[in-house]
Amino acid sequence: MKISCGIIKDLLPLYHDGVCSNDSKTMVEEHLAECDSCKAELQAMDDGLPINNAEQNLNEAEAVKKLSRRWKKGMKKSLLKGILTTILVIVLIALLLYSFMDIRILPKPY
Repeated sequence: MKISCGIIKDLLPLYHDGVCSNDSKTMVEEHLAECDSCKAELQAMDDGLPINNAEQNLNEAEAVKKLSRRWKKGMKKSLLKGILTTILVIVLIALLLYSFMDIRILPKPY
């Protein structure tokens, strides 16, 4: 039975990873014995997975760490600004209430 290249190309990733059934594996191997195009496709799967070098990965990891530190520092600054702004608003409200409501800390002398 002749299997089309389209079906084999659908099965090639499974065959390449070794997770297809034995029947599929046999069918793919029989097809590969006759079809140079599908052989090239299988070879491209082996060649198509470039492995990044360790130095590039370390540089990218360091960049992510720097970004994370900068983000955390910004978050701390924002939190501090928020706390200081809240305290300032509370103090201003207290001063306004004290001055306009005529609230005295010490009782009035009689």
